Amino acid sequence: MNKLRVTLNILAVFAVCLICSTMAQAQATRTWVSGVGDDANPCSRTAPCKTFAGAISKTAPCGEISVLDPGGFGAVTITKSITINGDGTLAGILFATVNAVIINAGVNDVVTLRSISMNGAGSGLNGVRYLAGKQVNVENCSISNFLNNGIDVSVGSSGTFNLTVKKTTISGNCSGAPIGIRMTTAGGTATLCASIDTSYLQGLASGLDVLAGTATITRSVASNNSSFGIVAEGGVINADTNYVTCNGTGFAALGSGTLRLSNNTITGNNTGIVATGTVNTFGDNKNLGNTTPGAPNQPVTTKQ
Repeated sequence: MNKLRVTLNILAVFAVCLICSTMAQAQATRTWVSGVGDDANPCSRTAPCKTFAGAISKTAPCGEISVLDPGGFGAVTITKSITINGDGTLAGILFATVNAVIINAGVNDVVTLRSISMNGAGSGLNGVRYLAGKQVNVENCSISNFLNNGIDVSVGSSGTFNLTVKKTTISGNCSGAPIGIRMTTAGGTATLCASIDTSYLQGLASGLDVLAGTATITRSVASNNSSFGIVAEGGVINADTNYVTCNGTGFAALGSGTLRLSNNTITGNNTGIVATGTVNTFGDNKNLGNTTPGAPNQPVTTKQ
C-alpha cells in the first residue's frame, strides 16, 4: 500500500510539472492576431488568434502582440508587461458598453499600446483605463466616441505611476461631452506623472483634466472642447508650446490646481485663462482673440 501511495504521489508531481512546462512553452515572446484568425490557434504567424484577449494569455511577460491585417480585435484586460502593436495596418477595438483596454498590472510592469484605433460607438465607457502598473505608453493611437474618459488614470494610494501619450488623437464625436485625459489618485503617497506630446484633444467637455499628480503637455492642440481645453483641478500641469483654441475656457486652474504656462497660443476661446487656483507664467504666451482674455495670477519673474 505504501509503495502504491508513493508511486501515485510521484505520478502526481510529474503531471503537475508537465502541465506547468506545457503552459510555459505555450507563451511566446511574440504572438499574432488577424481579422480571420481563431483564438483556438497558438497565435503564431501562420496560425494567428482572433482577439487581443485571446492572444494575451499566450504571450509571455514583456512580449508583444502584433497585428497581421485589418480587423476589430476586441476589448482586453492587461495584467503584465506587454506591447500591443498595430503598426502598418488597422488595429481596431470597438468597445461599445465596456472599456477598450483595462490596465491592472504589477508594480514593475510596463504596458505599451501602439497604433490602435479605439471606437466606443457612442456607448463605450473609457478608451484606456489605467488602474495599476509602473508605466503606460500610448503611442499613435485614436480614441473616440466614448462616454467617460479617453484615457482614465485612476490609480491607488501608494506607488509610482507614469503615463506617456504621444502622437495620439482623442475626440468626443457623437458620444456627448466626455473628458480626453483625466488623472486622479486615491490619495496617500502615490506619485503620478504624465507626459503628453504632439497630441490632439478635441470635441470633448475637457481635453486634459488633472485632479492629482503632475502632467506635462507639449506641442499639442486642445480645441472645440465645451468646458475646458486644459484644466488643473488639484494637481499640477506644465504646458509649453501648445495651441489652445475654440474652447469654453482655454486654460484653467481651479481650487488647489496649479498651471505653469510658457509659449502657448490661446485664441478663439470664450475665456482665455481662468485663475482661481495658481497660474504661473513666464510671460511668453500669446493670449489674444478670446471673448474674455483672463490672465495668469502668478508671473515668474526669474528665468534660470
